Amino acid sequence: MSEGFFEAIEELERMTREPSDVLEEMNDRLSARELQLVLVYFSQEGRDSWCALEVFEWLRKENRVDKETMELMVSIMCSWVKKLIEGEHDVGDVVDLLVDMDCVGLKPSFSMIEKVISLYWEMEEKEKAVLFVKEVLRREIAYSEDDGDGHKGGPTGYLAWKMMAEGNYRGAVKLVIHIRESGLKPEVYSYLIAMTAVVKELNEFAKALRKLKGFTKSGLIAELDVENVELIEKYQSDLLADGVCLSNWVIQEGRLLAMYICAGRGLEAERQLWEMKLVGKEADRELYDIVLAICASKKEASAISRLLTGMGVTSSIRRKKTLSWLLRGYIKGSHFDDASETIIKMLDLGLCPEYLDRAAVLQGLRNRIQQTGNVETYLKLCKHLSDANLIGPCLVYLYIKKYKLWILKMI
Repeated sequence: MSEGFFEAIEELERMTREPSDVLEEMNDRLSARELQLVLVYFSQEGRDSWCALEVFEWLRKENRVDKETMELMVSIMCSWVKKLIEGEHDVGDVVDLLVDMDCVGLKPSFSMIEKVISLYWEMEEKEKAVLFVKEVLRREIAYSEDDGDGHKGGPTGYLAWKMMAEGNYRGAVKLVIHIRESGLKPEVYSYLIAMTAVVKELNEFAKALRKLKGFTKSGLIAELDVENVELIEKYQSDLLADGVCLSNWVIQEGRLLAMYICAGRGLEAERQLWEMKLVGKEADRELYDIVLAICASKKEASAISRLLTGMGVTSSIRRKKTLSWLLRGYIKGSHFDDASETIIKMLDLGLCPEYLDRAAVLQGLRNRIQQTGNVETYLKLCKHLSDANLIGPCLVYLYIKKYKLWILKMI
C-alpha cells in the first residue's frame, strides 16, 4: 500500500471534512485497487459504513466504478443486509439501507428487494417478509416489475410466488388480499399470481374431496355430518369469493388481458390484445408471446398465424423468444409434430432452440413411436439437429413383431 492510502484512511476517519473533498484532493495518489480497499475498510464492523457509501458515490460521480468495484460494493451491501436480518433488526432498518443504496446509485443486476425477501424466507422469518413487503409499498420504493424472464413481478408478486412454490396456495391468496385491504397498492401482476393460486387450491381441494368420498364409499371412514359438509362448502365458497374479488381488482386496473391469460383462454386473450392495440394501449411484447403459447397449447392455428405476423421484422433475439414460447406451447399441449416443425423453422432461421425444449420434443416423439410406429417426424428432426451439430450420431432401431425383424438406421 502507498502512503497515500494510509493518509486517506486517517483523514476519512477524522470526519472533519466531507469524504468527497478528501478523495478529490488525493485522487492522483490512489490507485483503483486502493480505492476498492478503502471501501472494504469502511465496510467492516465497527467502522463508519456511511463513509463507504459516500466513497462509492464519489467514485460513481468520477466515473471510476468498473465492473469489479460494482460487484465489490454489491457484495458489501448484501453482507450488511444479511447482518441486519440475522441480527433481528427492525424491518424499517433494512428498508432504510436499501434507500441509502439507491441514493448513492448502487444498482445491482438483480433485485435487492427479492434478495431481502428470500433471506427472510430462508430464515423462516415469514412474518417479517410480509412486513418488509408492506413497508416497501408504503414508502413507494421503486422496484422492477420484470426480472428479465418475464415472471414474479414486484415485491407482493414475488412473495406470493414463493408461497405458491411451497404449495401454500391459500396463503398466497390471503397475502395479496390482505395487502390490498391494508390500503396499500400491490403490483397488478400479484393479482395474476393470486388468481392462479385460487385455481390451484380449488384443484387440490377437489382432489382431497374425491379421496374423502372414496374412503367413505369403502367404509374406511364414517359419512360426513352436516357440520363438516357445511365447513367444506364454506371453504369452497370463500375461495371462489376471493377469486371474484381478485378478478374485480384486475378489471378495475384495466387488466382483463391478465384474467384471460390466467384462465388459459387464448382466443379471448388474443382478441383483448388487438382491442388494446386499436385504442392505443399497446401491450408488452412478452404478453403477445404468452398468449401465443396458450394458443399453441390448444392448437388454435388461426390465432397463432395472426400473432406471428410481423415476426420477420424483429431482431433475432426477439424472434428466438417468440418461437421458444410457441414451441413450449406446443410441448404443453403434446402437439409434437408442430413442435418438431417449430424447431426445424428455428434452425433454418439460424436460431438455436434451448436444450430442454429439444429434449422434450424428442422424448415426446419417441413415446409416440411406441404407440403408432410412425418414425418419419422423429427421423426428420434428428437429421436437422445432427446437421446443426446439436446431437451426435444416433442409432434408430425399430422392431416389427409380426416378422421378428429389427430395422436399424444410423443418423
